[in-house]
Amino acid sequence: MTLSDESARAKLGRSRTFRLAEDSPIAQRRTVAARRRKPDLRPRDREYLTPAEVERLIPRPARGAAASATPPCFWLCSRTALSEALRVHWNHFDLDRSIFHVNRVRSGASGDHRLRGVEIRGLRRLRREGPRAGDFIFVSERGGPLMSRAVQLMLDRVARRVGLEKLNVHPHSLRHACGYYLAQRGADLRLIQAYLGHRQVRHTTRYVQLSPRRFEGLWDD
Repeated sequence: MTLSDESARAKLGRSRTFRLAEDSPIAQRRTVAARRRKPDLRPRDREYLTPAEVERLIPRPARGAAASATPPCFWLCSRTALSEALRVHWNHFDLDRSIFHVNRVRSGASGDHRLRGVEIRGLRRLRREGPRAGDFIFVSERGGPLMSRAVQLMLDRVARRVGLEKLNVHPHSLRHACGYYLAQRGADLRLIQAYLGHRQVRHTTRYVQLSPRRFEGLWDD
């Protein structure tokens, strides 16, 4: 047997060992764990934000300011899960008709949402002046799709600037804020469920339980 044959067999042996390691249950569990995003376990007094706090986090764009992806990103996080917001493309919007085609990816109910005027203006400006990476709306500094970690860092930076860092805000706080706001306004439980895209109503009842509106009228002033 020549030296080249021995080296070839050694390489083949190592490659077989590597394939077996990949197919082992331990390696599969490690792969799944590596792909799964770690939960944000920072302590919080509450998971939702009040309307006043949301206004501080998402101020209206000032005239003459540069186009920013921050307000549109936070707006979408209030309507969808973060993983869904980062998958949004420009073809999901019909800005002329003020329509956002919501495509749920986590077994939720998809549908069309009406866009507000401030959202339409922010999206038009972002499309006109912002960076582009294919059809993705939210683009990283490297020119690729924005990642969830970057959104959390963006949210932390804005929260520190407006004095809300003690709340330890995470992107899903904006979605909870939306459900809490709708419950505060007296929206029907099924309407909130449809707007947030929940397939199971049990995921929606938390907002009605959080709202103090249900206790109104129990006591005379």
